[in-house]
Amino acid sequence: MTISVGEKLPEAKFKIVTDDGPIEMTTEQVFGGKKVVLFAVPGAFTPTCHLNHMPGFVEHYDTIKARGVDEIVVIAVNDMWVMNAWAEAAKAKGKILPLADGSAEFTKAIGLENDLALAGMGMRSQRYSMIVEDGVVKQLNIEEKPGTTEISGVARILEQL
Repeated sequence: MTISVGEKLPEAKFKIVTDDGPIEMTTEQVFGGKKVVLFAVPGAFTPTCHLNHMPGFVEHYDTIKARGVDEIVVIAVNDMWVMNAWAEAAKAKGKILPLADGSAEFTKAIGLENDLALAGMGMRSQRYSMIVEDGVVKQLNIEEKPGTTEISGVARILEQL
């Protein structure tokens, strides 16, 4: 069942690469006591994700932060090394926290998985964005059409903040 506005995010563990090497972060560490903008993509470096979704959040980083957001995070069902390389390539390092949900545990727990096996991509995430306050979903924007960011892009988030 898909998570809804008003529900608390489930406990999960994410992997990230820091300057000191790989670490694990929990849902509580990422979202606890903070206002967070989260967006999720089917895959790092995929065309819509890399050319449309991520750039908007990087470009409007200062505006989002000025509206009281503590952290902007992106989640994908990719490994931490791919997520780190993508953040570097997208000039998002230091702005967008790239969280690897490599086994799709978090993605499945919130009911937003997307089976793209027929396309050769395996289990991935649906494209969505949300505003989370202290671990509770306040806004949820699930993309309806593949290859677009009309519902889950930065413009919608800016309207909601």
